[in-house]
Amino acid sequence: MPTVFTKIINGDLPGRIVWSDERVAAFLTIAPLTPGHTLVVPRAEVDEWTDLEPDLLGHLMTVSHTIGAALKRAFDAPRVGLIVAGFEVPHAHVHVFPAHDMADFDFARADANVPSEDLDAHHQRILAALDRS
Repeated sequence: MPTVFTKIINGDLPGRIVWSDERVAAFLTIAPLTPGHTLVVPRAEVDEWTDLEPDLLGHLMTVSHTIGAALKRAFDAPRVGLIVAGFEVPHAHVHVFPAHDMADFDFARADANVPSEDLDAHHQRILAALDRS
């Protein structure tokens, strides 16, 4: 059975996709740590990042780097956080998000009630920042 991430990547579930290529997709999470929090996900349904083929892991990190630079520009953040946790969905993924301090790394502070209009606006800001890269 496909994971929720595969369903988003394939368009079976709605998602605010900011990046898509033949190996990786990136989309906004619906429970962000900070505005712009993006998940970078391989299309291959591999549960743990340590089980990814090295070349795919390298591409995943390259895309995460590109997304991170766009987030820094789009949200005027002093830093960009990157976390590989892997407990939420059994599909490897990287959390990339604008960070202003260490408290921004606390998943207990994730906001699952962000209005759709705000998520749409964050989506557009990221797309615009990626277009400038």
